Amino acid sequence: MSANTLEPSLSVVIPVFNEENWIGRCVDALVASAAHANWPAEVIVVDDGSTDGTGQRLAELADRHGITVISQPNRGRFEARRAGLAKAGGQQVLLLDSRVIVDLTSLEFLRSQLVEHEDRTVWNGHINVDSEDNPYAGFMAGLVKIPWRRYCANPRLMSFDIEEFDVFPKGTGFFSAPRQMLEDASNAFESLYEDVRLASDDTGVLRWIAERTRIFLAPEFSATYHGRESLEKFVKQSYFRGTTFVDSYIATPGPARNGLFAALAVGVAGLGIAAKRPKTAITLASVGSAAAGAAVTRFGATKAEGAAVAKLTPLFAAGFGAGVVRGLILALRARLKR
Repeated sequence: MSANTLEPSLSVVIPVFNEENWIGRCVDALVASAAHANWPAEVIVVDDGSTDGTGQRLAELADRHGITVISQPNRGRFEARRAGLAKAGGQQVLLLDSRVIVDLTSLEFLRSQLVEHEDRTVWNGHINVDSEDNPYAGFMAGLVKIPWRRYCANPRLMSFDIEEFDVFPKGTGFFSAPRQMLEDASNAFESLYEDVRLASDDTGVLRWIAERTRIFLAPEFSATYHGRESLEKFVKQSYFRGTTFVDSYIATPGPARNGLFAALAVGVAGLGIAAKRPKTAITLASVGSAAAGAAVTRFGATKAEGAAVAKLTPLFAAGFGAGVVRGLILALRARLKR
């Protein structure tokens, strides 16, 4: 527990799967930020069935930093987080992903906000993406600049609730809230799918929270995300994100669902054009990709991110679209079984 009665005790929950090259950097940066803030943190890492050298790295980190390690069969990030939450003892919990490197002063800022503003208990992290030498990460970073332009074009202290949920940055890769709230939100979560490993493990939880309180974000509560660094991983991630997007938004009216339906309509039309006039389809895809690159740059993306969007949009669209189709099939299959 913290010596300051106004300062909540802190637990950090990190799910990890096959990240032997990143988990050490993640934990080291976290510990350094907690020390800089003079805020003792209980660190819980849940190894979700890793098959590489992650287990050995965690053993080393446990010796060096005294972290708690939980090992379980592969059940997906949502269940790994729930296992960590069940073990956590802090009043405030920070959810952190293994490729997210916390900035040194971030926990100092969070600590001061929790002490000085009793209404600011829920925080979504400001994520900087390491994209200069990684076009695949740059694409993902650039793509969200359009729907989240209200914040991304001019990052500053802001907050949102359920009414503005679709138009602000959000995710549980760097997210902090009272432990009881996170537990209640996780318990209330229901996926459209039978296999929770394919579920959207954050949108439903965050939506539940946003229905009850405002979620704050600010550039001072920041971290750097290191994305997947190969074409194969990019395609797999695009496919997975298409599937999770269906679980996140298909049952909820709003801009995101409208965008999904519009994208599906464009995709079907594109397939029809490609079948009859392939050269025209290629031209339209090229023009659309270039326009997307210009648009994201206008709303805060770097030149490298804009270039990545312009180059990779057709490939992402194909993978994401296939993932959406999988998600719709999985959701229908689960509903028929019920």
